Amino acid sequence: MNALPVFRCSLLHPRYWLTWIGIAIMYLLMLLPYPILHILGIRLGRLAMYFMRYRKEIIRRNLRLCFPTMSTKEQDVLLKKNFESVGMGLIETGIAWFWPNWRIKRWVSIVGLEHIANIRIKNKGILLIGIHFLTLELGARIFGMYNPGIGVYRPNNDPLLNWLQTWGRMRSNKSMLDRSDIKGMIRALKNGDIIWYAPDHDYGPKSSVFVPLFSVPRVATTSGTYLLVKAAKPAVIPFIPRRLPHGKGYELIILPNEKNIPLSSNIETARYMNKIVEKIILSAPEQYMWFHRRFKTRPPGEFSLYH
Repeated sequence: MNALPVFRCSLLHPRYWLTWIGIAIMYLLMLLPYPILHILGIRLGRLAMYFMRYRKEIIRRNLRLCFPTMSTKEQDVLLKKNFESVGMGLIETGIAWFWPNWRIKRWVSIVGLEHIANIRIKNKGILLIGIHFLTLELGARIFGMYNPGIGVYRPNNDPLLNWLQTWGRMRSNKSMLDRSDIKGMIRALKNGDIIWYAPDHDYGPKSSVFVPLFSVPRVATTSGTYLLVKAAKPAVIPFIPRRLPHGKGYELIILPNEKNIPLSSNIETARYMNKIVEKIILSAPEQYMWFHRRFKTRPPGEFSLYH
């Protein structure tokens, strides 16, 4: 495994004091009851609509590209709910990093743990397919409380935030791997570990193929899934960390093993995986990370979809 960031006295330097104040405020907020945190998160998200205008336009554009038959009114409703999820995502990150296990378990129900148990009996590696829901941090913490695995992440450029996110994620993970470390992932899967893997973002043209996603016919999609499944032959299990309406908590849905992933080519694997991504997104579209420029990378000769 790669060396993970550790706390150093240099992180107490005055240049980090504002960040430490923000961390302290978040920690203190997490002492509040969940119903109050839910209200705060929703209102924070609504407020963010007025300040995150650039992201607002990206969300609107993504919705138009993916759901061209959706009416403008329906898109506006979904956009508003998505911003509420953005606010809740910040609260849920605090919950994931600072709440003890017993407190999280009070607000969570889990469906499908038997799918993991059936694979673990065989001592087989599991490629856990999680996509970028705004509940991502909390979903990973919940899953790891029952089945610790190895998280795949992008190191933060800020040393303090990089240490903090690693510390928070290690509360329910065995270790972490840089998302570019394909060899490390293959090795872990062959050793029977669980690898949390997200194939749904635009990671650039270098290791991508172009396949459909919703109504966009050519979308840059990672070929990493093909490499991992072909080399390590793990079970492939998607999971959905979904926020329940009206502040009732969360449900973690673990889906059955995907046994029929085509491996004839990286294109066919990516096409199949995008169908899984679509299915998961449609289970709670308001909770997906629509503010990411998912369609930034275009095939050679095609114009940008963002103006």
